[in-house]
Amino acid sequence: MPSSILRAGELHAEISERGGALRVFRAAGRDLVTPWPEGGPIPYFSGTLLAPWPNRVAGAAYTFDGERFELPVTEPERGHALHGFVADAEWRLVEASAGDVRLAHTVEPTPGYPFRLELQARYTLTPDGLTTTLTAQNAGDRAAPYGCGPHPWLLAGDGPVDGWELELPADRVLLVDETLAPRELVGVAGTPYDLRVPRAIGATAIDHAFTGLARGGDGLVRVRLRGPAGGVEVSWDPATLPWVQVCTGTGLAHRGLAVEPMTCPPDAFNSGVDLVVLDPGGKHEASWTIAPLA
Repeated sequence: MPSSILRAGELHAEISERGGALRVFRAAGRDLVTPWPEGGPIPYFSGTLLAPWPNRVAGAAYTFDGERFELPVTEPERGHALHGFVADAEWRLVEASAGDVRLAHTVEPTPGYPFRLELQARYTLTPDGLTTTLTAQNAGDRAAPYGCGPHPWLLAGDGPVDGWELELPADRVLLVDETLAPRELVGVAGTPYDLRVPRAIGATAIDHAFTGLARGGDGLVRVRLRGPAGGVEVSWDPATLPWVQVCTGTGLAHRGLAVEPMTCPPDAFNSGVDLVVLDPGGKHEASWTIAPLA
């Protein structure tokens, strides 16, 4: 599938119609996210959009509005349904210019998710960064459970993640069991996951969701990653995206640190925590920005 190319100042982005994904993002030739070749497999959801749920539905089953639904098991080693339906789907190009791309995709009803959603993703590039806005509208005749987020793998150099410095302004972390299903929400103080003060990632293996996100002076959350080649940050409004999944990729043959702002925690279809419920005709919009740091 083709990619749309965006340029603004020293920034260059390529948006794939496959997965509606951010395939390439560079600043003055430096990769800010893990790139992948058009036409090949998408490695570890790199740059894709996640909907109608991010992360996992534990056991690939949930109950909504008094009815039980069973989803396809897409993470067979753990028995879960992972990252929704659209991360490997074909999106339609709606409009493109040098600094703006709009894509669309329809989630059609299935036995495990009998709801129809119209999704639209807009990528806007300025010299300050790349902003993505994902809009969902319930095009069906019954209320639908919904959640979303992106899956960029950030880069701060060519070396391993453990040599990079991470700043994560979150005061709570969701602990998980051996299958990565949610277990307990705890304060980060006294745990290896306290990254409110920037520090090297080191040997800390992370694949957890965080919340209790602190806003900066502009009202946005900013997760920052710094390394020998420079830095990169993701920023967003925590009123819309009150969670973030962070993954060091420990044990994976993959470069980067995944930073995934989310509307809800893992398994929200079962817990109901921060779950978005879209009434017929209802809309939801979420935005985030990726930008280089000097």
